[in-house]
Amino acid sequence: MEASCIFCKMVAKELATHLVFEDELSFAFLDHRPLFPGHCLLVPKTHFETLSDLPTELVGPFFMNVQLLAGAVELAMEAEGSFVAMNNRVSQSVPHLHVHIVPRRKKDGLKGFFWPRNKYESAAHVVEVQKSIKAAIAAIQKH
Repeated sequence: MEASCIFCKMVAKELATHLVFEDELSFAFLDHRPLFPGHCLLVPKTHFETLSDLPTELVGPFFMNVQLLAGAVELAMEAEGSFVAMNNRVSQSVPHLHVHIVPRRKKDGLKGFFWPRNKYESAAHVVEVQKSIKAAIAAIQKH
């Protein structure tokens, strides 16, 4: 754990977050400034700054969780697809490896990489989206 890393503090449960998934390797939560409701971040629990720093033996298991979360976000948010991305150093707002999983719909207004951020309608909406994604993860894991 990096003492100054906000994501490490979230993983350690020192900071509140809207957790949607956790296993021994990963921790996923709702982005506090989502592109769209359901926008999640998946981070490895161990502090790695970039994808290049992630040990090779963790790449497969970590990206299996990316795949799981992408499917769950699409299902939970009734999306037509998803956008999955990460930044390494440039435009990486927190220097802890994280993958963005964003629900997408045709004509949703996203063009290029200059996207407006949207807020949740209310605190209750955040919790509703959180519960929906958790339920979708559980449904996918049963299959």
